[in-house]
Amino acid sequence: MRTVSVALATACLLVACGNDTGTGETPSMTPSPTSSSSSGSSSTPAGGPVEQAKADLSKRLGIDPAQVTVVSSEEVTWSDGSLGCPEPDMLYTQALVPGNRTILEVGGTQYNYHSGAGRAPFLCEHPR
Repeated sequence: MRTVSVALATACLLVACGNDTGTGETPSMTPSPTSSSSSGSSSTPAGGPVEQAKADLSKRLGIDPAQVTVVSSEEVTWSDGSLGCPEPDMLYTQALVPGNRTILEVGGTQYNYHSGAGRAPFLCEHPR
């Protein structure tokens, strides 16, 4: 049993290392369907990433969610654990991370929300 666990762990590490694009800057993108039917995810609040991002932004700005316009929402594969929003002097896991990028707009200002690895969408003030 231990041999199987070690073999699986080794295979996962090799796959993660072998998929590195080398640039670390541009995530690959695939269009996201406009509606999704996820059931029972306990690690994120109710609703999809767009609804979660709109709720967060409307709360931050103290406005009605109806005033928030969705510019785009797409599934992405982030190049590392920073989810496209690295902070200075932080170290991140070096593995591909599936997630979502949602761009919202209010009053001509755009707001980037990133998510992935079970993390709910968060406002990314300096997206990479």
